[in-house]
Amino acid sequence: MSLTLVPPHAEAPAPALAPREQEALRHIAAGCTYLQTARSMGLSKHTVDAYLRRIRAKLGANTTAELTRLAIALGM
Repeated sequence: MSLTLVPPHAEAPAPALAPREQEALRHIAAGCTYLQTARSMGLSKHTVDAYLRRIRAKLGANTTAELTRLAIALGM
């Protein structure tokens, strides 16, 4: 049996985000509101909310602060 050592702070690879999800996450991480993000992306505020709910589910984030931290960690 072989053991693989993993650094204690290593995180599992993040699930793939769709390009529009990535764009929405970049806007939110930059401090934009849902409405500003929606206007910039040519979407409704409700669509941005749906994108961010999917992103939270994929990344296991509960707050906007966590989303921002993850966006920075992912190099966005």
